[in-house]
Amino acid sequence: MNALKVGTIDAGNAAIMTYIHQDPKWPQFTWDSDVLASALSAVRHKQGKHLGRMESIGFPLRSEASLEILTADVVKSWAIEGDELNPGEVRSSIARRLGLDHAGLPTASRAVDGVVEMMLDATQNAKTPLTTERLFGWHAALFQTGHSGIHPITVGAWRPAEAGRMQVVSGIIGREKVHFEAPEASRLDSEMQSFLAWFHSTGDLDPVLKAGIAHLWFVTIHPFEDGNGRIARAIGDMALALADGTHERFYSLSSQIEAERKRYYDELESAQRGGLDITAWLQWFLACLDRALDGAEESLAAVLFKARVWGKVNQRPTGERQRKVLNRLLNGFVGKLTTSKYAKLAKCSTDTALRDIGDLVERGVLIKSQGGGRSTSYSLREPGSVSG
Repeated sequence: MNALKVGTIDAGNAAIMTYIHQDPKWPQFTWDSDVLASALSAVRHKQGKHLGRMESIGFPLRSEASLEILTADVVKSWAIEGDELNPGEVRSSIARRLGLDHAGLPTASRAVDGVVEMMLDATQNAKTPLTTERLFGWHAALFQTGHSGIHPITVGAWRPAEAGRMQVVSGIIGREKVHFEAPEASRLDSEMQSFLAWFHSTGDLDPVLKAGIAHLWFVTIHPFEDGNGRIARAIGDMALALADGTHERFYSLSSQIEAERKRYYDELESAQRGGLDITAWLQWFLACLDRALDGAEESLAAVLFKARVWGKVNQRPTGERQRKVLNRLLNGFVGKLTTSKYAKLAKCSTDTALRDIGDLVERGVLIKSQGGGRSTSYSLREPGSVSG
């Protein structure tokens, strides 16, 4: 299935369907707690274990891990919609806002800063009430030019009636597949009032289940002309931050959703037509979150590797050029390092680059490849070698 696009199509092209928001009992969702109990318990146990491990590694490493996860969360949430963000710019924007080192990273564009602002507000300020005004601010941060691509849209307000019928579709023009149709614009004020009142309500609902329900509910309403999926995932992250009891993020649900994007949209479509019993949706949501927690272990391993590298580096005074290049190697550098690449990154001569590299090889931070001459390249040692 192609990446979904949100837009309007002629009424004649849409089949007559019934969606959950057309049910007379909407939005009175139901689910089978007994069916979900085992999966929910397993996820909560894994969350607690992972968060406990993060607490044990100290503040600097926790900050690094949170930076890694937040960067992935932002980039992947946009990738789900078929949009690309520069990971370096995203990381730079997040690091700057969190007061972390961003030396050697590109300066974030205004658009990326707006994206990061929304995502951080959702998680860093999870206890702040979610209001209409706050959602409008998020939407305005995402679409600062008043356009989605080249198309003008209403920004910082619910989609207007003149925008037409809002449908989530895929496929080429003339052969679109309608996955579901959102409520008409005239219902949005009351729909969102109901959603926000529920979101702030207290009760014994597990916050992880609340995250899954909020995601589905918001996407179903589809209150904006664009950006609904991204904002829905931000709301889900907000609920998960409340579930974790920390504003730091150590796992990325969006990264896992992006990895199984087709299944994600299939589950959304199925939920739209499956009635108000959303047990199946919540089963998938819990399973996806469980897999996201497993994936977070890989990110933690990368953070620990970085820590060992810097531990080795910091055993001796290290020049600013060397630190800048090492920072790039540890943060998404593609390929192996050569003298010419080092010179370009550090903005120095090749002779100086060769001396800097030689020092890092002698110290056991870099390892030289088997090639010679111009084909000689260097890479970071594996964690076991670096830690000695």
